[in-house]
Amino acid sequence: MVEKVLERGKEPEPQENIYDFGYRFRQNWLRLRLEGAVVLKGKDTPWEQSRQGLIKYFCHPKFWDKQAVPDWSIFIHRIQKHSGRHVHQGGLGLFVLEGKGYTVVDGVRYDWEKDDLILLPVKPNGCEHQHFNADPSGQPAEWMAFIFNPFFETLGAPLEQKAESPDWQGAATPPIRHVA
Repeated sequence: MVEKVLERGKEPEPQENIYDFGYRFRQNWLRLRLEGAVVLKGKDTPWEQSRQGLIKYFCHPKFWDKQAVPDWSIFIHRIQKHSGRHVHQGGLGLFVLEGKGYTVVDGVRYDWEKDDLILLPVKPNGCEHQHFNADPSGQPAEWMAFIFNPFFETLGAPLEQKAESPDWQGAATPPIRHVA
C-alpha cells in the first residue's frame, strides 16, 4: 500500500497595507535626512561630459538617498564654447560663477557675466535655450544651477534635446517619441 505524505506549504506572508507602507516610507525618509550628507565637497564631485557640456553634479536624484536635503538638482556647468540646446520648463536659477557669455532663450539673446543670475522663465511647453561663452581669451564660463524638483515636475517639465555640446563624443540624442 502506498502512503500519501502531505507537506504543509509555507504560509503566505501578510501583505503590508498602504498606510503601513507610507508610515515605513516616511520613517525611512526621515532617517535618511538625519543621516544624509550636509556638506558636499567639490573635490569629491567629478566632472562629467554630457550632451549639454561639462557638468559637476552636487545634488541629483541619483544621490538623494545619501543627502540630507533631497529634491534639489544642483550642478555647475562649465561652458568652453557653447552648451547643447534643449527645451525644458523654466522656473530655475543659474548663478554665474566665472566668465561672461550669453544665453539664447526662445531666440532672444541675454548677456551675462560673473555674479549675475539667469532666470529661465516658466512658459507653456517650456523654453528652448542654449548658453554661450563670450570670453575672447577662451577662458571657460561657469554657472551653478538650482532646480527645486517638486516645483519643476509640477510644471510638467518637458525635456527635449535639440543639439549637443561640441565637446560631446557620445551617440546622438535619440528622438523623442510622443505618447498620445
